[in-house]
Amino acid sequence: MKSFYYLVAFVVLVLDQITKKIVSGGMEVGDQISVIGEFFQIQLYMNNGAAFSILPNQRLFFIVITIAVLIGIIWYIRRNRSSGRVLLMLALGLIFGGAIGNLIDRALYGEVVDFFKLTFGSYIFPIFNIADIGITIGVVLILLDTMLDAKNQGAKAQGNGDIQLD
Repeated sequence: MKSFYYLVAFVVLVLDQITKKIVSGGMEVGDQISVIGEFFQIQLYMNNGAAFSILPNQRLFFIVITIAVLIGIIWYIRRNRSSGRVLLMLALGLIFGGAIGNLIDRALYGEVVDFFKLTFGSYIFPIFNIADIGITIGVVLILLDTMLDAKNQGAKAQGNGDIQLD
């Protein structure tokens, strides 16, 4: 499938929006549902900032930045779609879908619906959503792809066919 990365983006977007509607439709902000004791809970949280709630109340800024990032991703996908780098294309699809999911929330509601809560002892990890998972996995896959590509480029350079005499 030539443009599977857009299908990946679509799946992330749909899962993100469906889960946000379910949680926000059935819970009040602050309500908690235990999934795995205190470790994993569903808790509705409305985030008007970026990751870790930084830069709160900067709706227009985040909308503009997200649109610029989405345009950049589309450009980069078009530039690299024939590269054979499946991992990179998968990563870009995950990030694209997640970015659109959070953009929709910001544009329609002025804040992002978050609800996955993880607690490690006394540390509470910032509450997140499916879009955030897509973005995070996408970034990790880009890093992995970059390392694998660098390794492949190094192997090609070493095996260039030149005879080395000591």
